[in-house]
This record gives sequence, structure tokens and C-alpha cells, in this order.
Amino acid sequence: MGFFGTYLYAGDQWTEHDPDQPVNEPGPWLRINIHDSDFTIVTYSPEYQGTGVAYLGYTPRMYFESEDDDSRTNPAQEAAALTTWWTNHTPTADPTTADSKRAELLPYLAEDKDTFDEDEDEEDDEDLPDAEIYVEVKTADFLTSLNLPLPPALEQLLA
Repeated sequence: MGFFGTYLYAGDQWTEHDPDQPVNEPGPWLRINIHDSDFTIVTYSPEYQGTGVAYLGYTPRMYFESEDDDSRTNPAQEAAALTTWWTNHTPTADPTTADSKRAELLPYLAEDKDTFDEDEDEEDDEDLPDAEIYVEVKTADFLTSLNLPLPPALEQLLA
């Protein structure tokens, strides 16, 4: 069984959050919902030019092989919006580095593919980096790239 956890970063700290409850914070905030060590849903506000939702690891559509789901993610759009979020809400952010920050964030974000590759699950994980196997590692790296601390439970898990 993988790791599950939902955490909300509002103000300057993380709190545990019920994934089924809306966020009742004025913003800015960022919520991560780690699902079974396979994908993380990143929800953020304000949305800026994005949708307010990005994924790490897999998208739910790809993870659950939802062929009937016509929705598609746009990682480039979400990377741009998350860069704006970072620029406006991180005291240490340097707005002149927005292009490099967007390029740094983009590889973390999952995208929907046109087909479901059944052989993909049978790949040998031995040669992959931990961040490609365990979404908790990718999530920690992603949060670090946003200059955010890790939620205590995630930090403890990775210690």
C-alpha cells in the first residue's frame, strides 16, 4: 500500500486537510493531495492564467485509464500559472527568473497522453530515479523548487 496524505499550505505553514473538503482560505494557498504514492494533485489559488489544478506523477485520467474522459491537462499552462503564483507569493522569489522557474517546474507536471500503454506498468523500475517511482519524492522536489517547506508528515516519511 502506498502513501496517502493531503496538506494545505496557507500563510506560512502546512496543515493536514480533508481532500473531500473545499479550501476555505482567502489565498494564496497551495494544497497537495498524494494518492497511493502514484500521483499528486496540486491545487492552488489564485489560479492566475491556469486552471488551479496540476498533477505530479500521473494524471487521474492516465492512472485510472479513463478512456472516456475527454479532459486533458496542459502542463505548460499550469507551469506558467504556478510560476506566477511563486513570483507573487514567495518572499524570496526573483521575478526576473520567471522563465527559468517555469522551465524548472514543467518537468514535474504530468500530462495526459493520447493512448494508454499497457506495457508501461511492466517497465523495470530498477534503473529509474526515486522521483519517477515514488511521487512523494517528486512532490518534495517540486515543493522545494517553489521555495516551500515540506509538510511535516512528508518530511518525516522521506527522512
